[in-house]
Amino acid sequence: MDYEVRKSDAEWREELSPERYAVLRGAATERAWTGELLDEGRSGVYTCGACDAELFKSGTKFDSGCGWPSFYESVRPEAVELIEDRSLGVVRTEVRCANCGSHLGHVFDDGFGTPTGDRYCMNSISLNFTPVE
Repeated sequence: MDYEVRKSDAEWREELSPERYAVLRGAATERAWTGELLDEGRSGVYTCGACDAELFKSGTKFDSGCGWPSFYESVRPEAVELIEDRSLGVVRTEVRCANCGSHLGHVFDDGFGTPTGDRYCMNSISLNFTPVE
């Protein structure tokens, strides 16, 4: 994919904390129930932790009980890139920021009770949150 934001690995390492770099650029996963945005309940916008592109709105966030912030849809379908992930020996769908290619988490089709049936299971550390008054 031709990302709008393109930086070298050295530039990303300089800009991101080691923890953010590991998740956003290395596709690591933060431990469940530890993320700062898990219990965030205010109205606002969630953006990419690497490039600040708008990804999710608070109105689509729901408590899925999985230990990571969950959303039932992105702000726009083209805001995220979905990629087949076979890294753990099972087929999952990785979610990346379509603006910079950073890893955000995975999407699952088990969001029962949501309007879309999807559960975008995102790493808190991969997101920024801006409250809206």
